[in-house]
Amino acid sequence: MFPTCKINNQSSPGSRQNRILSFEAKSKDQIITVLVPMAEILTYASELTSITGGRASFTMEFSHYEEVPGPWAEKIIEEAKKEKEG
Repeated sequence: MFPTCKINNQSSPGSRQNRILSFEAKSKDQIITVLVPMAEILTYASELTSITGGRASFTMEFSHYEEVPGPWAEKIIEEAKKEKEG
C-alpha cells in the first residue's frame, strides 16, 4: 500500500500516476484537484514551478491508501531485501 495525496493547484497537474478529480474556476484562478502518489509528490513542487513559470501553487492533504501496482511492488520488495541483507 502507498499513500495518495489530494492536490489543489492552478495549472496542469502533469502525468504519470496522477488522476484528475475535478476542475473549479475561482475568480481568475483554476483549482484542479488531483490524486498524486506520495512517491511522486517529492518532486511535484519543482515540476509545477517549472511548467507554470512559478505562477502556480499547491496544497497537499492525505486522501487514502492504495495497493501498489505489481511492477512497483516487486521493485520495492527487492530494494527492501537488499537493505536487509546489506
